[in-house]
Amino acid sequence: MTAHDTPRQEIPVVDCALYEYGRRRPGRLPLDEAMDATRTTPGGFVWIGLHAPTADQLQIVARAFGLHPLAVEDALNAHQRPKLERYDDTLFLVLRTAVYLEHEELTPTTDIVGTGEIMAFVGRDFIVVVRHDPARHLSGVRTSLEADPGRLAHGPVAVLHAIADTVVDQYLDVVAALEADADQVEFDAFSPDARHDVGRVYQLKRELLELRRTVAPLAQPLGDLAERRVPGVDRELAAYFRDVADHLAQAAERVTVLTELVDNALTMALAQTSVQQNHDVRRISAAAALIAIPVATAAVYGMNFDHMPELGWLFGYPAMVITTAALVTLVYLVFRKKRWL
Repeated sequence: MTAHDTPRQEIPVVDCALYEYGRRRPGRLPLDEAMDATRTTPGGFVWIGLHAPTADQLQIVARAFGLHPLAVEDALNAHQRPKLERYDDTLFLVLRTAVYLEHEELTPTTDIVGTGEIMAFVGRDFIVVVRHDPARHLSGVRTSLEADPGRLAHGPVAVLHAIADTVVDQYLDVVAALEADADQVEFDAFSPDARHDVGRVYQLKRELLELRRTVAPLAQPLGDLAERRVPGVDRELAAYFRDVADHLAQAAERVTVLTELVDNALTMALAQTSVQQNHDVRRISAAAALIAIPVATAAVYGMNFDHMPELGWLFGYPAMVITTAALVTLVYLVFRKKRWL
């Protein structure tokens, strides 16, 4: 079976276009004509965007463009680590995307960072981009590149750069938004009047670690592209990739700083919680001591003995009441002085 044998509507194509010397041919190219178009168009390439295709749908595209089965399998299993692999003349790049999830209040169960994946198959005259939610739409990338034919004339690798640049810029946006959450957590941790909810601090730390797993592994693939250790990257594009790698390093450093800040806030929150628990234990102990005095007195005088010295004394009862009250007051004042109450 070839792409010609399958109705085009079965493939979840976001867009499919032919570019010749950096300019798009008018209209949207039918998928089953894409491969033939590159062969008959010197200096041209096709850019195909797919959204969450099924195995059968992606296999049709894979057979049409000769994509390696291992890369196709990775593109279907949308839980890959960022990486760059080479299969003959085709590059396969995996990017993990990140978006900031707006929320009114940070809680122990709040989802803060949403992640998705973008896989790109890059050949000499084609690029196939597979997107898995919650990755943002790439229509803005296509529009921006089509407005700059000079960059687009560099071919499919120019598209790869634009996608990587967009993804890394999104990392910086997410980090900037997370800084506000981290500042609030830090303020609460050091504020004596704030509620020290360790769960919300730990949840923020988990989200930061997830973002680090998204950002950090991309450094090696971008380094390979920036240093031209893979085919298809000319000197001009290498400079652009170095700029993206620099932005990625900034994002990674900021994530590290935020993680350390949240670690400190978590340590402080745990310490504050421990202090509060100790304070509560002291108050309970003090209250128990106050109650113990009248209870002990009542226990002694509640015994059914016939011969107790004070039973026949006229002032025995008021004396015991006054003595008990005096002892309770004295113990109370001592605890107040020690700030146990």
